[in-house]
Amino acid sequence: MRAEKQLLLDEIKSKLEKSNSFILTKYTSLKANTSHSFRSQLSKAGGDYEVVRKRVFVKAAESLGISIDVKDLEGHIGVVFSDKDPIETTKAVYKFSKENDKVVQVIGARLDGQIYKAADVEKLSQLPSKDEMRAHLLGLFEAPMAQTLAVMEALLSSVVYCLDNKSKQDA
Repeated sequence: MRAEKQLLLDEIKSKLEKSNSFILTKYTSLKANTSHSFRSQLSKAGGDYEVVRKRVFVKAAESLGISIDVKDLEGHIGVVFSDKDPIETTKAVYKFSKENDKVVQVIGARLDGQIYKAADVEKLSQLPSKDEMRAHLLGLFEAPMAQTLAVMEALLSSVVYCLDNKSKQDA
């Protein structure tokens, strides 16, 4: 293997080792400004976009025990490496894709050690974020307590109203 390809292989391999998840994409007519916009949106979501050669990526993945079929990779491919929350990164990819006439399309992904097809990744991207799910859970915990408090307040206030009405009748 030539020195340049070995350098590329080592770079992709180190990025795969560092990131816990990645998203495979294919792109068509990705212009420089669009690419810059895509990379900046991904960096806000905790991702990094890298255009790679298919065979170099497959070799790097296989050296880490990740099996990817070259036949599934059609067209020009890029990889979104995710360091933080992979779902947020996936949402950013799909949002960008919708806003820019599907210039970037998801082929598949490896999220938390499991390989997903494009349809599964799209379903995952439609899930609520962790903060939204936490808010729903807290709302479920808070609702019964709020209802109990409302009943207790109603009981106490009804006793006060009864005593007030009784005192007005006597006077």
